[in-house]
Amino acid sequence: MAGRGERRANRPTSSEDERMKDLLGDIARWRAAGERIAVARVVDIEGSGPRLPGAAMAVTESGEVAGSVSGGCVEGAVVGEALSILDGTTEPRVVTFGYSDDEAFAVGLTCGGTIHLFIEELAW
Repeated sequence: MAGRGERRANRPTSSEDERMKDLLGDIARWRAAGERIAVARVVDIEGSGPRLPGAAMAVTESGEVAGSVSGGCVEGAVVGEALSILDGTTEPRVVTFGYSDDEAFAVGLTCGGTIHLFIEELAW
């Protein structure tokens, strides 16, 4: 059990809850407009990571984005992966991004880590 002031890994914080509600609102708006949407979800992290498993990001076929899977470190690459799924270039899959602590520091990040994302077209 997490001690006082510690974050429980299996329970989202209130800010994470708000991010998910915002994401779902954007998805509903895009679906109402007839947009196709791909969703990337954090399925695992190794080392440190800014988002917990379950964090999500959505990308429309026109390139609109909502949500976050890494706090900005890999979002641009995730958009490209999502668009390739929407245009049929690639199949839904797990995509892995990672940096060692030294590599991360060299590009201005405070820590390294590996993030595993599952990206697929939203089909509901």
